[in-house]
Amino acid sequence: MNVAARLVTVLLLALLGWLHAQLWLGRGSVAKVAQMKQELAEVQARNQQATARNLQLTHEVRDLQEGLEIIEEKARMELGMVKPNELLVQMAQGKR
Repeated sequence: MNVAARLVTVLLLALLGWLHAQLWLGRGSVAKVAQMKQELAEVQARNQQATARNLQLTHEVRDLQEGLEIIEEKARMELGMVKPNELLVQMAQGKR
């Protein structure tokens, strides 16, 4: 084997060693990717829980708003409720 072939072989082995080291120890290593996937799954789970909680709170607020409107309407019609600074006007229908 001549010197050039040995040099190419050594360079290729060095390159292979460097690539292998990057795969296991570098910025985008297998361990780092696995850790980031786990963190992503945890964040997605927390986001899903927060979204479900936000939806539940939205429904509760809507139910409370609609519930208060219904209660107020019943109180006005059945009990004659009048808010402060309001004037109640009732019109009686006469017989013709």
